[in-house]
Amino acid sequence: MKQNFTVRQGALDGVEAFLSVAEHRSFRKAAAQLGVTPSAMSQAIRTLEARVGAALFIRTTRSVGLTEAGDRFLSRAKPAFEELVAASEVARDLGQRPAGLLRLAVPRAVVPIVLEPLIASFCADYPEVEVEIAASEEMVDLATAGFDAGVRMGQFIAADMVAVRLTPPFRFIIVGSPAYLARCGRPERPDDLRHHACLRLRRSNGAIALWSLNDSNRAIEIAVSGPLIANDFPTMLGAAVEGVGLAQVPAPIATGLVKAGKLVQVLEPFAPMGPGVFLYYPGHRQLMPKLRAFIDHVKARSNAGNKARTRRSPIVS
Repeated sequence: MKQNFTVRQGALDGVEAFLSVAEHRSFRKAAAQLGVTPSAMSQAIRTLEARVGAALFIRTTRSVGLTEAGDRFLSRAKPAFEELVAASEVARDLGQRPAGLLRLAVPRAVVPIVLEPLIASFCADYPEVEVEIAASEEMVDLATAGFDAGVRMGQFIAADMVAVRLTPPFRFIIVGSPAYLARCGRPERPDDLRHHACLRLRRSNGAIALWSLNDSNRAIEIAVSGPLIANDFPTMLGAAVEGVGLAQVPAPIATGLVKAGKLVQVLEPFAPMGPGVFLYYPGHRQLMPKLRAFIDHVKARSNAGNKARTRRSPIVS
């Protein structure tokens, strides 16, 4: 059987014309309201009646009235059409100004460091936008899960996404507690890690991540072992603070603990550089104003941060 690949003529064709004629009881007045000719109005009604399969109006030279079918059609069509008009107005409103619910899928580790200050300033600037943060390590499909955008480290973002930088590139550092290092010693070379308790990360695809290092500008990966496997960096970091073992984590989330003396960085010369954290979103659709406003806010904050870092940097001649 041959399939029909054409779009069916809309079931709503002629409904607005019908409602206008039913309201005014006049084809001429209805035509004036909708800005069409009386003959075009009559044709729209005839087409609708043919599609419905029943006469909807009783026409005389002096008046227009509803048939029983027309009266029943009016009782159901009017509230439904009003709901459609209201739905269109709501959608149009969201398409014209930053408002509504902005849903972001983000990993837990970036929430306190990257997103909290950013979200605070964004909410202050755009009070009509509600921000929902779904903190998870899962690599979700934004469209299927109903998210407007996501936040991830650059190496995990698909090539068909548009990415906006949230942080500068940063190193992945290896840290351990003073107590652990006093008990087990300090590794001096990457091969020493094979004799240490190393906390490991299970990725959302089920694989356990290897530890990446940079040895004399050569990228290497090491399969380590240890007593704990976690699916997010904050859990690994907390275990490292408690002396369970060494952890390899993004430098920004460990900086405060290192400064406080709760963690010590080891194998500093071998720490690899990562691309940083990015906001990402599908690039094949028109951006809603709420997401466009958030992207512009991110860029403005990033530019301000870059200028501040430039002012603090010494001039090298």
